[in-house]
Amino acid sequence: MRILAFAASLRKGSWNRRLLELGASIARESGAEVDLASFREFEMPMYDADLDHEHGLPPGGLELARRLEAADALLLAAPEYNYSIAGTLKNAIDWVSRVRPMPWRGKSIYLMSAAPSPMGGVRGLWQTRIPLEGCGALVFPDMFALAYADKAFTADGRLHDASLFERLRKEIAGFVRLAEAVAPLCGRHATAPAPVRNQVAEALEDETVLQPPARRH
Repeated sequence: MRILAFAASLRKGSWNRRLLELGASIARESGAEVDLASFREFEMPMYDADLDHEHGLPPGGLELARRLEAADALLLAAPEYNYSIAGTLKNAIDWVSRVRPMPWRGKSIYLMSAAPSPMGGVRGLWQTRIPLEGCGALVFPDMFALAYADKAFTADGRLHDASLFERLRKEIAGFVRLAEAVAPLCGRHATAPAPVRNQVAEALEDETVLQPPARRH
């Protein structure tokens, strides 16, 4: 089980990055191989259909698509901007959605967020689910929003609140097990019988066939 993990934040000292690193360590303890990436590796301009038509995906978009395709699942720490999804993350989702086959399709995803606010960024997580699920991703039902993140971490990167840490541990461990169960159907090394895999792929792709054709460079 290979998991791509990144925090969709460019800020130095990002709380979401700290939470993501904690989540990645739990995933490793649960038996997963984790590809821990920096969001700066996936920098790309604002989506422009003319640019897409003339040149295809920018290097950052190609790199994100490549890393997604090499993974069975994704751990994503998504900051909340103005009660919604961060524009940089939405832009990345839009660029990568132009690749065929759709890299988001059938990808198991666990969402988390961290913020100094009492809400912990949860409103942004609900908005982040929408484009990911629209692109065929299998977003884990539970999400983890860490409130008062500026006071939540110990010096060694763990959480002061043991009950919160235990909840995060249980959720990520369960996510890894569910992603393992899904991988034979639509993972990078799917092993389920071809008719079964095809039925799942056709169902998940049903929404994206409505989009204009895309090409890869």
